[in-house]
Amino acid sequence: MRLNYRGRIFGYFLIIFFLFAAGVILIERKHEKSFRQADLEARLDGYTEIIHEFIRRQGQERDDAIGRLGELSRLMPDHIRISVINDSGEVLFDNEVADLNRMDNHLGRPEIMNALRSAYGTNIRTSASTSQEYLYYARHFSPYYVRVALPYNTGTRNMLKAENLFAYMIVALFVVVLIFINYVAGRFSKSILQLKRLSQRVRKGQSIPENMHFQADELGEIGNELTDIFKQMENSRKNTEIEREKLIRHFRFSGEGLCIFNRDMKKIYANTGFIRYINLITDYPAFDAEDILEDQMFRPVTDFLHDEDRETNHMVFQISKNGRTFSLQSIIFGDGSFEIIIKDISKAEKTRLMKQEMTSNIAHELRTPVTSLRGYLETLNTHELDESRQKQFIERAFVQAIRLSNLIEDVSIISKIEDAPSQFSVEKVNLPVLVGEVRTDLSDRLAEKRIRFTSSIPEGLTVTGNYTLLYSIFRNLADNSISYAGHDIDIHISQYAGDERYFYFSYYDTGVGVGEQHLGRIFERFYRINEGRTRDTGGSGLGLSIVKNAILFHKGDIQVKNRINGGLEFLFTLKKL
Repeated sequence: MRLNYRGRIFGYFLIIFFLFAAGVILIERKHEKSFRQADLEARLDGYTEIIHEFIRRQGQERDDAIGRLGELSRLMPDHIRISVINDSGEVLFDNEVADLNRMDNHLGRPEIMNALRSAYGTNIRTSASTSQEYLYYARHFSPYYVRVALPYNTGTRNMLKAENLFAYMIVALFVVVLIFINYVAGRFSKSILQLKRLSQRVRKGQSIPENMHFQADELGEIGNELTDIFKQMENSRKNTEIEREKLIRHFRFSGEGLCIFNRDMKKIYANTGFIRYINLITDYPAFDAEDILEDQMFRPVTDFLHDEDRETNHMVFQISKNGRTFSLQSIIFGDGSFEIIIKDISKAEKTRLMKQEMTSNIAHELRTPVTSLRGYLETLNTHELDESRQKQFIERAFVQAIRLSNLIEDVSIISKIEDAPSQFSVEKVNLPVLVGEVRTDLSDRLAEKRIRFTSSIPEGLTVTGNYTLLYSIFRNLADNSISYAGHDIDIHISQYAGDERYFYFSYYDTGVGVGEQHLGRIFERFYRINEGRTRDTGGSGLGLSIVKNAILFHKGDIQVKNRINGGLEFLFTLKKL
């Protein structure tokens, strides 16, 4: 029969502790027996001292004293046998034997021989005179021996016998320890059984229960670690299956067209996007992905695949057809199979062209202030001018430097909104306070053009957003009105509605407004209603574009219209949270 781990550890500890307990009991009993024997011998030695002292006190009348020992023996315990033996081995007195002449010479008795060698001797034997078993104790008091004896009966044996209390305590402790060992072995066994069940589940590919926990010990820690590892492996396997399913779905529904071919140029897999794109590119209906390898439009791909001297296994080229731009990418794998990926990059190409146009516009806008700034500084550097002319040129150079700085700052803001919106932190912003700061910052320009600036946004109204961008919304709208709306006008800001998600705002001025043909393009970058308008006023041409992008950053929207009574009105929303 094969024992389990719990039975083996319990058995090992049972044997070890049993041997230990048995050894302790034997040693203790032997020690206690020796102690009791020594105690009994000490009592018997006391009796021999009393008898010797009785004889010694008689002086020269020792024979009479020995004869009178019968009186002394009556004072001793009844069971004590007293004997006096001279150095020749002759028994001079024995209270248990009446006729001493029939007693043998006692020099050969073991207790006498031991007393001669070491002053006292003991022995347990049967008396030849009385045929009774005694415990003898003899002591040599030259020229005689005094011997006392106790009948070696049940009482004497019990006196020399060790008590069983200690043994009972050891046995009780043994039982307690066994119970504890059984408990500990059970805990270890439980952890091992759980490890066994865990390994069986892993081998069978079964999932690990969420409620599987191990004991709070070293084995339990190992089991918990293994459980975590196997759960991670199981999660990884599930995630792999999910990712595989995602990949299949991606191939099937991706906006990219994907087709995989074997080394013999036979289709292995093609998603619907691939078929759709090749029908947009080719001039004939294509129902089989392999047909593209015969089309002249895809000649760069076939040339790349048949080129044995190619330096790379990857190539990309573009095809423009039917007003769209497509990117074709081919990758050759180690086993000779390959894939072709088609992407519609028309939007990306349009964005690239827009950025290229923006770069051109920025360069164009920078050229004027840089050229003016350079001209003023060269004039100051190469000509000796009077103080008033120097001051005039320095002021003009300063104005162009401010214009250049504003342009750079506006370009930086709008680029950051589009390319790195996550860099803008958000917080709770009190809009009435913010609008008040805009009014304070523009107070000199407002006073110069006699513009009245009012706001009816409710006190305490807050939105969650970026303070700088929210400030730029109201600042650029006000700058636009100050620069282009005219003199002696009104600017008014209000929050006219709200729902669960948005606040609705109105910003209007009572200025000259703009032509209807310009309203659709007013938020475009560097768009001018008339040439030179922005340069004349010192603006960057990006103010309203920044306004729109800042509102889009806050998940809102903005519209513009001409007011019936004159001026422009901007209606926009800001998300509450």
